[in-house]
Amino acid sequence: MRVGEIERLSFSFPWSVSFFSSELKKKGFAYYWVIELNEVVVGYAGYWKIKNEAHLVNLAIHPHYRRKGLGKKFLAYILDDAQNKGLKMVTLEVRESNRKAQRLYEKFGFKKVAIHPHYYHDTDESAFVYLKKL
Repeated sequence: MRVGEIERLSFSFPWSVSFFSSELKKKGFAYYWVIELNEVVVGYAGYWKIKNEAHLVNLAIHPHYRRKGLGKKFLAYILDDAQNKGLKMVTLEVRESNRKAQRLYEKFGFKKVAIHPHYYHDTDESAFVYLKKL
């Protein structure tokens, strides 16, 4: 499964393939997409719809395809989808050390609104919570 490979290469505490499979069964709650380049899956993203909010749970591009603008295009697509579903805001968590992701989200108008101390169990690292109103 290409998504599983991208997950393992992108995150130090990756989700399992079975977790992704269970997520795909949550119709009306969990929304996931892949992005392809030349018919090859090079990224994936998903959010949970919670009342009037989209909670972005993951967005990853395969390391060989990063820095080509795919993450920006993908994020724009997901924000449009959330807005088209009538959602009013998007939230997400990002590792304190992940400056590249923080810059991407801030370019799209996300604001840092909180810190979850010791959020990531694998490193005891904190997460920044970002919010964007649609």
